[in-house]
Amino acid sequence: MEGKKILFLSPHTDDAELGAGGSIVKLLKNNEIYYAAFSICEDSLPKGWPSDTLAKEVKAATKMLGIHPRNLFLFEHQVRNFPKIRERILQEIIELRQKIKPNIVIIPSQNDYHQDHQILSNEAIRAFKTTASIICYELPWNHVSFNTQLFIKLDENNINCKFRALKQYKSQLHANKTYFSKEFIYGLAKVRGVQCNAKYAESFEVIRWTIQ
Repeated sequence: MEGKKILFLSPHTDDAELGAGGSIVKLLKNNEIYYAAFSICEDSLPKGWPSDTLAKEVKAATKMLGIHPRNLFLFEHQVRNFPKIRERILQEIIELRQKIKPNIVIIPSQNDYHQDHQILSNEAIRAFKTTASIICYELPWNHVSFNTQLFIKLDENNINCKFRALKQYKSQLHANKTYFSKEFIYGLAKVRGVQCNAKYAESFEVIRWTIQ
């Protein structure tokens, strides 16, 4: 895959890195990568942390992955409030579509049960269903099921860079979220690697794939 504009949509800061951080690193070699997060989750921070903590952390994490700062878009919607502002989120996605004109859009799964993730996934499909290929990244703690229809094989550098980027989220590490652990990040990548004859991989669901 070369010469594509690829847009990653993240409901909250860290979601896209958790689901597809290794793929971001790999795809950056031959494509232009954009990242948009729709909430900096001020209400979810551990007590005593500054309100702009996650905004700073996502900037550090995406820089670590290799995304240029000009390709990072941050919105400040209230966490767990997306169902109430669905039309506003759709309009922001449409504006990103018009600005970037991506070939591929990578979004949360349709099988993700977090309300914010569901809204972003649904509105992204509405916005891009005729203009871009669409695939969905995996966040297992939010799924009952996930269809591993597409794999992106990763090398050691890809997965190491993903883990280093996630370590920039010190507020989340402080909250002791187990899916930020090295054991989980590398373990899941190894499982997906076994499924596609690679050392490491990330898996995706396919909503629509267009060959031009």
